[in-house]
Amino acid sequence: MTNITRSNFQFHPFHLVSPSPWPINTSLSLLALTTLGVLTMHSFTYANNFLLIAFICLISSMSLWFRDVISEGTYLGNHTLAVQRGLNMGIGLFIVSEALFFLGIFWAYFHSTLSPTIEMGAHWPPMGIDAINPFELPLLNTIILLSSGVTITYAHHSLIQGYRRGALYGTMYTVLLALIFTVLQGVEYTVSSFTISDSIFGSCFYFGTGFHGLHVMIGTAFIAVGLWRILAYHLTDNHHLGFESSILYWHFVDIVWLFLYISVYYWGS
Repeated sequence: MTNITRSNFQFHPFHLVSPSPWPINTSLSLLALTTLGVLTMHSFTYANNFLLIAFICLISSMSLWFRDVISEGTYLGNHTLAVQRGLNMGIGLFIVSEALFFLGIFWAYFHSTLSPTIEMGAHWPPMGIDAINPFELPLLNTIILLSSGVTITYAHHSLIQGYRRGALYGTMYTVLLALIFTVLQGVEYTVSSFTISDSIFGSCFYFGTGFHGLHVMIGTAFIAVGLWRILAYHLTDNHHLGFESSILYWHFVDIVWLFLYISVYYWGS
């Protein structure tokens, strides 16, 4: 009887996750998404239909996985200080990996700009390409994105101080500004005079700004979940790890955009 009773107690502060189908489902969905993406680019029959199915499976698996994580931290109380430290380290390493990803993009960009090849006329931008004016839509997008960094910081400090209205409005304004940024980025793509196939200039431009736009959309969803959790009274002044992680991710997105604006839009044009 004593042994059975002791086995029901946990003598460490770490959460032992119960068996879950969502990690393996997410991995398989990602594998299918990347494979079908390549097949779609090579015009395989029905590949685009299966690509949509794979994307729906990925979103569903990740949503159910995050639902379980939210339940563990909010309702079950499994996110102790030790667990929160581990999650903080995880999001930090994730942001570092994203930074290295963008470092590769900037490396390719500067490799091409600092020493343009003879095939491009030894000139940057290449002859025949009209770069986007950095003082039009790009400057407006810069102001919008930096403003969203201010509003989310205001929301964070309001939450810490127990000011619920400020946390709600700050987060809502951040989501709104992020959506406006995404729409304006799409407008910029439609009116630009070059495409991704126009030499290394088009490839680097759309690869860098496009992946940044993808990160903006992911960060918008991340913060929108935080907004929903604030509305549902999930977050408190000292227990809002997911919301804090979304804020760190959003500041990373802001910093990357500053580098993109200065190097690609201003200096590169």
